[in-house]
Amino acid sequence: MIHSMTGYGKGEARQDDITVTVEIKTVNHRYADISVKLPRTFLSLENGVRKQVSAVVRRGKVDVYVNYELASEAQVVPKLNNELAVAYHKLFVELAGNLNLQDRISIDHIINQRDVVRVEEAEIEESTLESCLHSATAGALESLLAMRVTEGEETRKDIEDRLNVTETILAQIEQRAPQVPAEWQERLTERLERLQQNVEWDPQRVAQEIAVYTDRCDISEEITRFKSHLVQFRGMLDDQEPVGRRMDFLVQELNREVNTMGSKSNDAELTTAVVTLKSELEKIREQVQNIE
Repeated sequence: MIHSMTGYGKGEARQDDITVTVEIKTVNHRYADISVKLPRTFLSLENGVRKQVSAVVRRGKVDVYVNYELASEAQVVPKLNNELAVAYHKLFVELAGNLNLQDRISIDHIINQRDVVRVEEAEIEESTLESCLHSATAGALESLLAMRVTEGEETRKDIEDRLNVTETILAQIEQRAPQVPAEWQERLTERLERLQQNVEWDPQRVAQEIAVYTDRCDISEEITRFKSHLVQFRGMLDDQEPVGRRMDFLVQELNREVNTMGSKSNDAELTTAVVTLKSELEKIREQVQNIE
């Protein structure tokens, strides 16, 4: 199954007082390049996210964004610094004794001092964070994979259409190629016959030249290899593993064969067919760049 490297997925999970949202965006890249952006609360869980993503996404530039929200009643909680409160009370008692003051020390005197009571963000158990993050990431990956499969199917259809065109052009080349040496021999013979009265020529030498020309413009091997590469390429369209790199290599091999055909062809019709074939291969190559 063909997977596109381009996609987007979003997942959300709620547990206790926390809601975690994970967004994953992927674009084309030669290798797997995963970037994870986490709030400080989740920093210790980054490696787990990377492993979870890399198990699903084998190739592409991957950006993972993690955000979270706490329930309103759990967003902040007051914290008492008991040791500091005791220290302040002791200090006030000592001060009152030194100054012979009879004022009673109230709790207001103590809690109004800096850092005796602090408001802090609620602490969430790491196991809860990990579980919630894992679920949200799984949801984002599922959504991402669905988009990549959909786009991959569209890419597959386009490639199959272009492969059909390529095979049609190749059939035209295969039919035309054997005719070129025969036509060249016929034209050469006609010229020599017109010059025969004034020029002496050696039939054996002419036969040698014809043989050399025929060998030089023979593209049967290139056509055979081109067909073999096309069969391999079509087989990859149903492969369950990532095939983007292998497809890219095969397109290079197809281009190499068609370039050799072009360099050997000494015929306008063949040259036109080869140029059209190269154009279709370039369009296939562009599509392959987006396959995982």
